[in-house]
Amino acid sequence: MLVVALLVALALAAGELVFRQLGKRSLKAQPPVAVGPGAAGSANVDSLWEGPDSASMPEGSSGDLIRYGRDLIARTAFYFGPGGSIGRQQNGMNCQNCHLDAGRRPWGNNFGGVRSSYPKFKERRGAVENIAQRVSDCFERSMNGVPPDTGSREVRAMIAYMEWLGTGVPKGKKPAGSGIEAIPYLQRPADPAKGRELYILKCQVCHGPQGQGLLDKDGRLYVYPPLWGDHSYNTGASLYRLSRLAGFIFNNMPWGADYRKTQLTAEEAWDLSAFIDSQPRPVKQFRQDWPDISLKPADHPFGPFVDSYPALQHKFGPFPPIVEAVREAKQKKSTK
Repeated sequence: MLVVALLVALALAAGELVFRQLGKRSLKAQPPVAVGPGAAGSANVDSLWEGPDSASMPEGSSGDLIRYGRDLIARTAFYFGPGGSIGRQQNGMNCQNCHLDAGRRPWGNNFGGVRSSYPKFKERRGAVENIAQRVSDCFERSMNGVPPDTGSREVRAMIAYMEWLGTGVPKGKKPAGSGIEAIPYLQRPADPAKGRELYILKCQVCHGPQGQGLLDKDGRLYVYPPLWGDHSYNTGASLYRLSRLAGFIFNNMPWGADYRKTQLTAEEAWDLSAFIDSQPRPVKQFRQDWPDISLKPADHPFGPFVDSYPALQHKFGPFPPIVEAVREAKQKKSTK
């Protein structure tokens, strides 16, 4: 816990100092954006996944379960938030704060590939994971709470809705536009100071000057979710990795943007992510994560690591040298 808290504290003071320190290791002769892990905007937008029409939901009890699942995704805090009707088990965020349009938006962290890909091996877990376990993870990490019983009607309903969204997607196929786009790594560290300037200009009108978000008139559901602070995702959430947050921001933010009309460059999305993930948030350790540390992604900021790069570089980058170091380590291991 001390190591995690120290890293967060260092990140809070990072700003230009982190950029200067890590920038000395960046590849100065290279352009600011490197190709990898993905090339932003590379997919044919006409071929991206779109979920089935809501009118196609079945009638009867199976359709009722799917519709209940959709409502749970859209209004999670109504049921499980601080004033929840079922239980007070999480921070007040809704699933659709991270899975836009109730998990339907292309490149909006949607559920298009859930039915076709689960159960599947997850490197973070080090084992095969099912959909119910993934839902539990979201409650514990993104909603910083306690997951509902995986056998409950609520979890069954959310799974039913996710599986209905994947209707027609062949087993084993990940449809284009599902999840979050992997945008190119920078050749420099992501800069929290530049991100702060962008946040003031582009984001705080909705999310507030302190990242506190905006509640509805009843004070029960977030219209715009908190990006840091006690009611935001904790340090174990996927969005605490810069690549995940940057890919999400690039295709969906600020308000009005989507993959067809982005309003930020990939570089700006990285810097914004560095600022947001430098701000205070709940610290929670998951010591069981990444049992095989060679499978950790380059931007997972908590050691141990198979490479010799410091934790701050694993947080802010530049990431290409880390990727290459891990590749070389794996290659050496395989030739022994």
